[in-house]
Amino acid sequence: MSYYLGIDAGGSHCRVRLIAADGAVIGTGEGGPANARIGLEPLHATLRAVSEQAIAEAGLSGEQVATVHAGMGIAGISRPGVRAALRNFAFPFASVAYETDAFIANLGAHGGADGAILILGTGSIAQVRAGGRDFTIGGYGFPISDEGSGAALGLSAMRHALRALDGRTQATPLSRAVTERFGHETAQAVAWMDKATPRDYGSFAPQVMDYAEAGDAIARSIVEDAVQHIERFIETIFERGASRCTLVGGLAPRMQPWLRARTVARLSPMLGDALDGALYLAGYRLS
Repeated sequence: MSYYLGIDAGGSHCRVRLIAADGAVIGTGEGGPANARIGLEPLHATLRAVSEQAIAEAGLSGEQVATVHAGMGIAGISRPGVRAALRNFAFPFASVAYETDAFIANLGAHGGADGAILILGTGSIAQVRAGGRDFTIGGYGFPISDEGSGAALGLSAMRHALRALDGRTQATPLSRAVTERFGHETAQAVAWMDKATPRDYGSFAPQVMDYAEAGDAIARSIVEDAVQHIERFIETIFERGASRCTLVGGLAPRMQPWLRARTVARLSPMLGDALDGALYLAGYRLS
């Protein structure tokens, strides 16, 4: 009997699922950050640790572990040199396949078949599988890219808030909520921006959505601008040959009600998660 192990290794946490050949889940595990940016040795250690959690829970023997086929989706794998370095990682498995975390999320969302996902989280990127090709759209990094994302919403909110402090635009409940974090002091806001990460900007996204839904004019304009980018993302996904498209990511549920009805009608429900996709990558197929 063969076993299949799937890992979703992201920037904030790492999850693993181990299944038997019949699809029954026999082991799980989780750990901390496991993207390529943490360094290759810490990445390998985390992947080994979560794998061992699942194997221990399943109670597999050494002989059984040797029949495991693993699929691992790793954030940051596209960075120069990472894929080559992964070939040197030692695992006691029959096979190991590596791909990006977006790749396995797309596989899972469409049950291992062709389709596309538009990820709307701190950043934004589309992952597409169509016509025998796998490719991405967007996702070049904040602030040059990541349109329609949480970080983009936060950046727009900061711009509005600082202009309001200057008196260049009318203050709104959103701008006051943003500048409250900095004591309504421009110098403190600028000092924060000097060190702010995309995730820091993304932390304002829930406020932007809350105020937009409450009717704040500037918040609404920020969200409506983001929606235009999202709509164009979806149009491009279908123009590039995708047969299905699914919205995923933490911001997706809040953005979908802002989309045009005809756009929503083109979207498909998610059939599975990223760990399902990692298992497909490992070679598992539904019977």
